[in-house]
Amino acid sequence: MANDEMAKQVRDGAGFIAALDQSGGSTPKALAAYGVPADAYANDDEMFDMIHAMRSRIVNAPAFTGDKIVGAILFEMTMDRAFNGKPSAQFLWEDRKVVPFLKIDKGLKEEADGVQLMKPMDHLDTVLPRAVSHGVFGTKARSVINQANPDGIAAIISQQFEEGKRVIAHGLVPILEPEINIKMADKAKAEVLLRDAVLSHLEALAPDEKVMLKLTLPEEANIYQPLVDHPNVMRVVALSGGYTRAEANARLAQNKGVIASFSRALTEGLSADQDDATFNDTISTTIDEVYQASVAG
Repeated sequence: MANDEMAKQVRDGAGFIAALDQSGGSTPKALAAYGVPADAYANDDEMFDMIHAMRSRIVNAPAFTGDKIVGAILFEMTMDRAFNGKPSAQFLWEDRKVVPFLKIDKGLKEEADGVQLMKPMDHLDTVLPRAVSHGVFGTKARSVINQANPDGIAAIISQQFEEGKRVIAHGLVPILEPEINIKMADKAKAEVLLRDAVLSHLEALAPDEKVMLKLTLPEEANIYQPLVDHPNVMRVVALSGGYTRAEANARLAQNKGVIASFSRALTEGLSADQDDATFNDTISTTIDEVYQASVAG
């Protein structure tokens, strides 16, 4: 079955997960970095057409295959669109052997206790069956930690696991992403609190309840090793979180068993003005660099 093949790729595949899931709020910044200014589109429809064209160009690059890319995270609107005339998730798996995931969170609440919880996700009972019908393997949901506040971190991890269990109930594998803000002064302390909170929730899972974790690259290498080794964790991936690709790759290479799941760092250096040969060469170099850092640990 395709799902078994996907699971094997996620657990054992060499490479990283590409994050192609910029939402409405982050799309203008992503397009600007790609060389498309805000005055190049008149409305949201045109903006989303342009970001889809960028994503299509990325996934069609010769280097974008399962040889070095384990999976890709899609925005919901991307899942509903097509690459080369084929539904996006189907194209990724059938044509590229890249496992499709879906971003499911709808943004963040205002900060409280040093964290930003996810907004309510009342749409999950509708979107998760749709994701299954599209051939999606798993999901991703992001919240943010801005301070090493024990109460706030406990709340954010509880919410992540609560929503993750809803995902598991639909036969999907959730990527839980409690991002730690890289600019916080007590980042290392927050990482210890996060690790311990996640471990406590992992111990409460049934043996067949599998999750993935997407974590900010830590200050202390291998601090998340107990999570990497946990039987309920299918894979631990790292977000670049605002680090340059060079620094993100250097940090990643120090963490055993952790692979990348970069967004901005993946598209760094790409431009709408590049001809196809230059674009493909640029992303090929990027993919190889991120791949090497992902398999170095």
